[in-house]
Amino acid sequence: MAKIIAISNQKGGVGKTTTAINLSSALSYLGLNVLLVDFDSQGNASQGLNALKYNDQPTIYNVLLEGLPVRDAIVHGEKTKIDILPANVSLAGADLIMDRLETGKERLLKNALEPVRDAYDFIIIDCPPSLGLLNTNALTAADSVLIPVQCEYYALEGVTQLLLTIRMVQKTSNPNLRIEGIVMTMFDYRTRLSVDVSQEVRQTFGRLVYQNSIPRNVKLSQAPSRGVSIFEYDTRCKGAKAYAALTREMLHIEEDI
Repeated sequence: MAKIIAISNQKGGVGKTTTAINLSSALSYLGLNVLLVDFDSQGNASQGLNALKYNDQPTIYNVLLEGLPVRDAIVHGEKTKIDILPANVSLAGADLIMDRLETGKERLLKNALEPVRDAYDFIIIDCPPSLGLLNTNALTAADSVLIPVQCEYYALEGVTQLLLTIRMVQKTSNPNLRIEGIVMTMFDYRTRLSVDVSQEVRQTFGRLVYQNSIPRNVKLSQAPSRGVSIFEYDTRCKGAKAYAALTREMLHIEEDI
């Protein structure tokens, strides 16, 4: 049965999608079966892996709100080893529709993923930059939450708000939800700001923060334009090495990818 990890932070631009794509790819290169769920109406993960092929293509919206079997919407990666459950702009109105439901509105994603959970080792959910019903659905479906934190001022503010949401979900719909870890992103050891923010986050959250950080790396920004993860684009760059190291740390293994 797959372990489900939600990658979440209500702040935008912190590296959620980059982490979702490259963590999923790194896991697949370790021989694990991975499904990446794009749960953001911007559809950046879907676009970054070239998973959207035509206008009427089934997406997570059709699965959640129209009863489409999840297997009918999953796209098998052409250039990567991962499967993708894509999203597009239609997901933007899902919060309003879900809010009208009388019961089970927080468990729609959890129920939708159940039929394929045994087919994967990991299911990674790329969450939207918000704290609405979509995020609540992702946290209800997940076993754990991975929190990317950008090395910038106000970083702790975003994490604090997310932790309040996690506690709410634990009380209401997913008591077993835990924090997988916190990963510092866009880290630049040459700047005092990155060093200071990283130290502050580590002092506040201690062992929850991964030792491996993700550096600023232009190759990480370029890879989605080719429809691939960093591991297909340039395995020798700092970004690829950082995500490989983060994945090994998360799994507590020493082997290289």
